[in-house]
Amino acid sequence: MARSPKRYPPADLSDVKRYSISRRKNRSSIVDLGKPLSGSVQAERFLASLPKFLKAADLNAFVDAIIKARSKDKPFHIMLGAHVIKVGLSPILIDLMKRRLVTGLSFNGAGLIHELELAFFGGTSEDVQAGLSDGSFGMVKETGQLYARVCEVAESRQLGLGEAGGWFIRNEKAPYRKHSLFATAVQLKLPVTVHVGIGTDIVCQHPEYDAAQVADASHLDFRILASVCGDLDRGGVVANIGSAVMLPEVFLKALTVARNLKKGKSRLTTANFDMIEHYRPRVNVVTRPTLGAGKGYSFIGHHEIMIPLLAWALKSRKIG
Repeated sequence: MARSPKRYPPADLSDVKRYSISRRKNRSSIVDLGKPLSGSVQAERFLASLPKFLKAADLNAFVDAIIKARSKDKPFHIMLGAHVIKVGLSPILIDLMKRRLVTGLSFNGAGLIHELELAFFGGTSEDVQAGLSDGSFGMVKETGQLYARVCEVAESRQLGLGEAGGWFIRNEKAPYRKHSLFATAVQLKLPVTVHVGIGTDIVCQHPEYDAAQVADASHLDFRILASVCGDLDRGGVVANIGSAVMLPEVFLKALTVARNLKKGKSRLTTANFDMIEHYRPRVNVVTRPTLGAGKGYSFIGHHEIMIPLLAWALKSRKIG
């Protein structure tokens, strides 16, 4: 037999137990509020003016971690998707490299392609949809030829793909080499590595492409990154900027090698910068590597705004 629906009387609020606000620990305070600034303010004052909450607090903490690491001569290594190059951020990063704030770079395979095109031709990035429609996407012959020559340099000089790219851009006196991250890294003797996936890049479409040559040079770069991770894991900082899959996966394996070969207490700060949150950067850069070992941060925003902001912040602080 079905029962009648239960009727609930309104709760009597006169009996609730309350306490004074003087006993409560507040998560927001007037001392933590943001502060308006004039249009001519310096970076240090701008950063100090930010609200001390959420991502604003995280940004200041991440900048502090980088400065602390560099003050102790620990590395700040950046992993980059090619989009960072295409939106014009190379001069910003080159400046940080010359100031020894950034100590090394790692790229996905497309990074070397866009670097070569910018350094030699002064322009890069094409209309993918238009090229896909008629089969011309990625078919610029000079790009394939330059890439193949870099791979020949890597093989003949026993260099990783990144260092070979920087050496080639400098040695061939590319007209726009001053804007090259690769060439600057080689000039400053900083590590620069490239991590490829066979079939993921336009150069794989060209007859000059030697997959074995490319893979051998990129695997050497993987081993170099593993060595870099050995130092990163002892108080360094690493940021992943714009690589959703390749570099988070490579970084996790390189860090594993480093921890396998170099036992001891891990101390690591990481951050992921991207326009949306992706699974692999979140788990492979922000959370897994820092569990019990440090702190990971996540910043969402357009690279062409966030990276100049980060650079401005870094240059406002003094390395002890």
